[in-house]
Amino acid sequence: MLAGYLRFKLKSQLNLQPASPDIQLPPPTPGQKYVLYAHVPFCESLCPYCSFNRFLYQEDRARKYFQRLREEMRRVADLGYRFESLYVGGGTPTILPEELAATIDLSKSLFGIQEVSCETNPNHLTDEIISILAGRVDRLSVGVQSFDDDLLQQMNRYQKFGSGQQILERIQSVAGRLPALNVDMIFNFPTQTEASLRRDVQFVVDSGAEQATFYPLMSSPSVERSMQVLGTVDYQREADYYHILSQELSRAFVPMSAWTYSRKGIAMIDEYIVKYDEYVGTGSGSFSYLNGTLYVNTFSLNEYEKALRESRFPITATRTFAKTERMQYRFMMELFDLMLNKKKFHQDFGLPVELGLFKEMFFMSLLGGLRTDGPDFLRLTHQQRYLLVVMMREFFAGVNRIRDQARRALHPSEQLMCQVDNRVIVP
Repeated sequence: MLAGYLRFKLKSQLNLQPASPDIQLPPPTPGQKYVLYAHVPFCESLCPYCSFNRFLYQEDRARKYFQRLREEMRRVADLGYRFESLYVGGGTPTILPEELAATIDLSKSLFGIQEVSCETNPNHLTDEIISILAGRVDRLSVGVQSFDDDLLQQMNRYQKFGSGQQILERIQSVAGRLPALNVDMIFNFPTQTEASLRRDVQFVVDSGAEQATFYPLMSSPSVERSMQVLGTVDYQREADYYHILSQELSRAFVPMSAWTYSRKGIAMIDEYIVKYDEYVGTGSGSFSYLNGTLYVNTFSLNEYEKALRESRFPITATRTFAKTERMQYRFMMELFDLMLNKKKFHQDFGLPVELGLFKEMFFMSLLGGLRTDGPDFLRLTHQQRYLLVVMMREFFAGVNRIRDQARRALHPSEQLMCQVDNRVIVP
C-alpha cells in the first residue's frame, strides 16, 4: 500500500519543466551547508539493473569529459559556493585515476572540501589506483552487489570482476589503506535464496570493510528488458530479507541509515542528499537541489561539452517544489537517516512537524515507527526501519524515471552508448 501510494504521488511531484539556455544556479545562501556531487558517467561495461546516466567507456571522450567537469566546478566556484564534502559517483569514477585525482585536487583548492567519498568497482582495487586515492579519498565505496557466483554470472559481473571469493580477497587486500571502505550490496534478487543472502552478509563481515550498504533491487522502465535476465522481483519477501540481513549485520555493525551499516560509526554514506538539505551536482546527468528547486544537468555528453564550451551551465530541466512537498522530502530524508530534528524543521518551515505533516506523523506513529529522543528529536524505531527502505526505494525509482525521460531525448548515437550489452572493454 505504501509503495503504491508513493508511486502515484511521485509521478506528479517529479515532473520536470524545460530550462532556458541561459539559466544559472542561484548563489549560495549565507550560513547554508552544501555538499558537492560530481558525476563520471563512464563504465567498462553496463550492468542490467543500473538506471544511472552511464556510457560505455571511450578514453578520448572520458579525458575531455573530465576537463569539462573541472570547468563546471570553476563556474560553481565563481558563484561563491563552499562545500564540506565531495561525493564522486558514476559510472565508474576511477576509470581514469589520474584525471580523477586532478579533479579532486581542484575541488579541494576551489571549495575547501574536507572529506571525499568516491565509488569504484572491484577490478580497480589495485595498488596503483589505491596509491593515487590515498590522501585524496576518505571513503571508497566498492560496487560488489553480491558475492554469489550464480548471481554475478546473471549480472554479467563474473567475467568482469571474478568470483565472489576473488572479489572478497581483493577487498581484504586494500582494507585499512583508506580511512573508510564501504561495500555496496544489493538484496532481493529474483533468484537469490536465504542461504545466499546470509552468505553475502558473512562475506561482508569477513571483508574487513568499515561499512556496508545493502540496497533493495531497484530498476526503471528503461532497464526492464535487460533486467529480464535476473527474473521477476518478488517484493513480498523483501521485508523478510531485509530483517535477515539487518539481524546478521548487527553482529559486527551498527546502523547509520535504514540501509547503511558501520563498524566504527562513520557517518559518510552513499546517500549524500540525506546528510545535507541542499546540494550542487556537477557533471552530465547530475542533479542540484537549491532553495526548493531541482536542477537537472543534460544527460548528453555532446550537449554537456557544448554548454561548457559556451560558458553556460549545462542545465536542461527544473522543478520547483511546493512547501508541503519540501516538508515531505525533509521528513523522509531525515527519518531514513534514523532521526528527525523537530526544532530545525520548525525553524525552516515555520510550523511544527506534527502540524505541517499531520497525516505522515499519524501514519508513522500508528505503526510504531517513531519514538521521542529528547524534546527536539524523533527517532525511527528499529522495528519499522523497513518502512523507510520502501520509501527510499520508491523515491529513487521515481528519480530513475526522470533519468529515463532524459535518456529518451538523447541522439541515437548516444543512446547506443547507453545500451546494456555483454561486451567487456577492460578486464
